[in-house]
Amino acid sequence: MAKKVIIFDFDGTIADTLDSIANIVNCLSDEFGWEKLKQEDMDRLRNKESKEVIKDLGIPMIKLPSVGKKIKAELNKKIEYVQPVSGIEEALLELKKTGYTLGILTSNSKDNVSKFLKKNNLDFFDFIHSENSIFGKSKLIKVLLKNLKIRPEEAIYVGDEVRDIEAAKKTNINVIAVSWGFNSKQILEKQNPDFLIDKPGQLVEIIESL
Repeated sequence: MAKKVIIFDFDGTIADTLDSIANIVNCLSDEFGWEKLKQEDMDRLRNKESKEVIKDLGIPMIKLPSVGKKIKAELNKKIEYVQPVSGIEEALLELKKTGYTLGILTSNSKDNVSKFLKKNNLDFFDFIHSENSIFGKSKLIKVLLKNLKIRPEEAIYVGDEVRDIEAAKKTNINVIAVSWGFNSKQILEKQNPDFLIDKPGQLVEIIESL
């Protein structure tokens, strides 16, 4: 059955936020008591899953909501400086022209995402769903599909982290993992996504082949 809906993660998949978030994490190190990240630390963390990253930074789970809220607030101040992933505009435009419903599912704030899309002329999306849930994306995907009256086999998910692959698998939808975001190609490959790509231009070819 042909795909109708493409659900995108935002940070790291559409927006190149990796450096901005790393800088914010360093700025918050004194407030929350973790060590400042060096480039070698970022390289190491890219090979870890989200829960392992949180543990590595020494963030107690009880503080996670307040940390996430603070990072969102700081990112909101810097969103005008964040750039789209190179090549993503052309891929989105082509997918939109082909008639797909495009959406974003993110733990980032809807305000941040909307500002970014408007500034960078990426207004190709039919919906933006923002939810403060780091490890519950599978449930959110199920709700989205139900609201859109779309079967799992009619949807595909695009994301840059291990948790994106896990969420898609739990929801029984195809997943395209992208190697240009937070998690490294090496760790993404170990999770056996349906597809693993290195450039946004590959999105169109893969999705149209399904």
